[in-house]
Amino acid sequence: MKSLSLLRLLGLLALLIGLAGIPLYGQQAGSQDPAAQSQTSTSEQSTQSQPSQIFVGKVAKSRAGDLLLKCDGGMSYKLDNADQTTPFIGKNVTVTGTLDTPSNTIHITSIQAPSS
Repeated sequence: MKSLSLLRLLGLLALLIGLAGIPLYGQQAGSQDPAAQSQTSTSEQSTQSQPSQIFVGKVAKSRAGDLLLKCDGGMSYKLDNADQTTPFIGKNVTVTGTLDTPSNTIHITSIQAPSS
């Protein structure tokens, strides 16, 4: 009788020790996420933290073939979505998007010609 009781106690103890390791495993897996996030590009991080802005200017092609938004006052910004902006080359537009300051690129949310 005592051996059966001792066996149950040892089994329960082994089960508790095994279950105690589960939260630690979950914490280790969660601690890898910040490391993975730190490997994302700087431009992705900066656009996530930037609010949307509105830019007004004229779409043009650079010598390198990039599409630019030339604003009044001499400022120019690269535009990231060539498929979306190509129909507007040479036209005045209103662009809504986030500005990636390090690369001076607007990540476009929407682009449209001003209504007349």
